[in-house]
Amino acid sequence: MGTKKLTARALNRATLARQLLLAREPLDVVETVRRVVALQAQQPASPYIALWNRLDPFDPTALDTALTDHRLVRSTLMRITLHTVHADDYTPFREAMEPTLRGSRLGDPRFSASGLTPADADAVLPPLLTYAETHPRTAAELKTWLENHLGTPLDTSAHRLLRQYAPLWHSPTGAPWSFNTRQSYVTATPPPSLTNPEAAAEGLKTLIRRYLEGFGPATVADMAQFALVHRPRVRAAIQALTDEDELEVLQPLDGKEPLYDLPEAPRPPADTPAPPRLMAMWDSPLLAYADRGRLLPPEYRKHVTRVNGDVLPTLLVDGYVAGIWRPLDEAIEATAFHPLPEKTWNALATEATALATFLAPRDPTPYRRYDHWWTKPFPATAETRLLPGS
Repeated sequence: MGTKKLTARALNRATLARQLLLAREPLDVVETVRRVVALQAQQPASPYIALWNRLDPFDPTALDTALTDHRLVRSTLMRITLHTVHADDYTPFREAMEPTLRGSRLGDPRFSASGLTPADADAVLPPLLTYAETHPRTAAELKTWLENHLGTPLDTSAHRLLRQYAPLWHSPTGAPWSFNTRQSYVTATPPPSLTNPEAAAEGLKTLIRRYLEGFGPATVADMAQFALVHRPRVRAAIQALTDEDELEVLQPLDGKEPLYDLPEAPRPPADTPAPPRLMAMWDSPLLAYADRGRLLPPEYRKHVTRVNGDVLPTLLVDGYVAGIWRPLDEAIEATAFHPLPEKTWNALATEATALATFLAPRDPTPYRRYDHWWTKPFPATAETRLLPGS
């Protein structure tokens, strides 16, 4: 095992550096998504807000265009949820996720209750992908095609599970954030292999390399959590990468599980300043580790990650979650879970002004459907302010 040992704060700074959260960068949108590996995307505005936090300047129309021409793609991937990733990453990521997606989607009791089997899915996928290859198909069109091809009605759950399993990219459906409640799909190109265990193993090695580029250093448990992949598969991939001298092994933070990293990846000093940020809902760094304490203090987790899995938009102060925020019609409402100095509130107000200006032309309140979470109790020390304002 290596002799290098990082503190918890140094791990925090490594994550912020790789996620472009120590300073906004003047980078291309497509390259930025590749740098940060994946943006969780089930809330359509979140990838835009995530990139706004990382880039200067950031033109949202550049993201619109990259999604439309499929240089960036949105699909069901890690943790069986929607992510936006670089198109070149999609195939190895999807192959890495094949055992997880097959088990969770085709092994779901709601799928088998429809009378379909995994073998039926294997047989129907090739013609289905041919049908969606030439131009986007709506969810309703895919359902009709499947029912005609199978000769039987499909309930909503079975259709949704099969659609999530199939290697399909979401095709943009319009303003304000490229995707809305209407869903449209196109076949992924090149198509990933869904039947080759070697492809799944090689894909997982690629996913782990990319994960460490964007989120390392990390433990086996962290990598398994990020992807929702069984730990034995992760350990096998780590062993293969270690045997190939691709990884550096660091001393464990807690004295138990070693950390792995790419040898030349950035690890800034633990005292590197970290500016405040208004992080997007479901921003990936909050979900990328088995130990969420890298960015999210344990005492605040229940206030940020709600019982149904909603991960609220957060205030990042000195690299750690210090509260949550929500956009209102004319301001950003920020709730800090512990007292903050006026200097920090002023910096958050500057960020809030810029964010409100960014949101206004498209949708000033993209998270309004989650407002009910703000009726739940916050810590007794919490303070809420309207930013900018008083």
